[in-house]
Amino acid sequence: MNMNMRNFAMWALVITMFFVMITVSQSSFEATPDTQMSYAELEDKVAAGEIKSAKIDEAGGLITGETIDGTQFKSNTSRIEDRAGEMFETAGVDYDYADVKTTSPLMTLLFNALPLLLIIGVTLMFMRSMQGGGRGGAMSFGKSRAKLLNEPSGKVTFDDVAGVESAKEDLKEVVEFLQDPTKFTRLGAKIPTGALLVGPPGTGKTLLARAVAGEAGVPFFTISGSDFVEMFVGVGASRVRDMFADARKNAPCIIFIDEIDAVGRHRGVGTSGGHEEREQTLNQLLVEMDGFDGKEGIIIIAATNRPDVLDKALLRPGRFDRQIEVPYPDIQGREKILSVHMRGKPIANDVDIKYVAKGTPGFSGADLANLVNEAALLAARRNKRKINLREFEDARDKVMMGAERRTLAMTDDEKAMTAYHEAGHAIVGLNMPGSLPIHKATIIPRGRALGMVQYMPERDQISQSREEMIARMAMAMGGRAAEELKFGYDKVTSGASSDIEQVTRIATAMVTEWGLSDDVGPIAYKNTDSNSFHPGIGRGSAISPETARLIEDEIKRFVTEAHETAVKILKKKKKDWVALAEALLEFETLSGDEIKNLLEDQIRPTRPDGSSTPTLSAVPSTRGPIIGKPQPES
Repeated sequence: MNMNMRNFAMWALVITMFFVMITVSQSSFEATPDTQMSYAELEDKVAAGEIKSAKIDEAGGLITGETIDGTQFKSNTSRIEDRAGEMFETAGVDYDYADVKTTSPLMTLLFNALPLLLIIGVTLMFMRSMQGGGRGGAMSFGKSRAKLLNEPSGKVTFDDVAGVESAKEDLKEVVEFLQDPTKFTRLGAKIPTGALLVGPPGTGKTLLARAVAGEAGVPFFTISGSDFVEMFVGVGASRVRDMFADARKNAPCIIFIDEIDAVGRHRGVGTSGGHEEREQTLNQLLVEMDGFDGKEGIIIIAATNRPDVLDKALLRPGRFDRQIEVPYPDIQGREKILSVHMRGKPIANDVDIKYVAKGTPGFSGADLANLVNEAALLAARRNKRKINLREFEDARDKVMMGAERRTLAMTDDEKAMTAYHEAGHAIVGLNMPGSLPIHKATIIPRGRALGMVQYMPERDQISQSREEMIARMAMAMGGRAAEELKFGYDKVTSGASSDIEQVTRIATAMVTEWGLSDDVGPIAYKNTDSNSFHPGIGRGSAISPETARLIEDEIKRFVTEAHETAVKILKKKKKDWVALAEALLEFETLSGDEIKNLLEDQIRPTRPDGSSTPTLSAVPSTRGPIIGKPQPES
């Protein structure tokens, strides 16, 4: 409605200015006399018979007319009255009196006030554009930018949120309070003023807050922490006051502040500028939260993935005194999340949700939503009427590792190097106790990798044993060992750089964090100093030179032993290694089952169309289980 009124006023102003311009142009284009003469000169010319016609304007004191030779003239005089008429009548000049024009008082007022109205209008428009056109006109700079979401239809409920069952249980108490506050207040209980949702990005913190509002059926105010802070000191505090004032008018309600770490960081950091404004905003937020007496029915829900940077005053009892973890979902949670996102989509019968959920450990809710969407896009591009398991596998590989780069020009030597490199990873992995099952091996470039071997954990891994870590390091070094054995020491390439980095990272953590080194012992030496000269050993850390040397020696020992183990396995299993490399050169991609059949039963892979070199469309849709967070050894 306000927007319509502004548009109406703007068009009215434009039309008024248009009529004024027309009026002015008409008056300016009227014929103007060429000759100016005095009244005495006019009398002489009348007596001489040189005046042809004349018009007398008594109101304006002006005589205009035309001479015998066609020249226009005018004469300004106040002595026209009846003398001029008698003069023209005696001389036989054709004359007439001008019509008396009257101006409307309204038009006179409009013409006088129009310049002032134009100045005021332009000034208000300029001030509004400077302030971003916020709510309330030119004086809205300190108004709240929180959006009120009141969803009578299509609202989000707990049924739309899956995979975070523990967080939903904690928030159900908030819903009960909003629905029936007297249930708690009559016993003297006070609901927590604020609930802080803590978790990695994409795990559904914002969706959980909306579900609380949807379940309780109350208004939902949402704002980002960065919306409070401006370059002018005091603006953020004003917006906080205005937001809480609006919330009290709509109580019971929920205020959701996303990314609260933008405004709630530790105070005392910095000395001026934006830091001072941010601290004033935080102080006002703390004061407003203290003002709640538990009867207003206002619940504050905030979200962050960095709780360590929040000010302690914000987390004390009485403010954000309840922290709710929103972690990555487990396999049951992923299954429920996939069911939500597959709802309403044509899913083929060969798609088993449990099967897909098992292969996606470490995925957040946003990752799973993206996986389902990518699978639907792939099915549409392939002109399918339903989404098959193959689309979910290909979508997962594309999301995690990038699209296949089949157009990348590679020489035969580079393909052979890649095939033996990846075969080395696979053979070492198959012969190491504690290793993960192989999902597939490929020499088709994806992303920045020229090839990779993917492993699939049989379950969601919360922790890893020493045996599993040693196996993982040996698998990672299998590629470098394969290059050395097949092509010689001088032909080794830089393709194992990511493998070496991964092994070094694991070895460093085993020595400095997890206490898995016998010589160093169960002591933590981790240092997050950004100036550390070695991973895990900082320059400013209180470590003696002898201990630093011992740590470096132990890290080197773990890496060296992993490389030696990989070399021993490849020498012992050379026949299997060469057979797998040759099969990769021929078929480009092999599933875990195909690799197993090739090595154990000497059964060569076959394709549905009988071809030896498959294209993308010839790869079977079911080549074994799809995997979760990939363990690529490129």
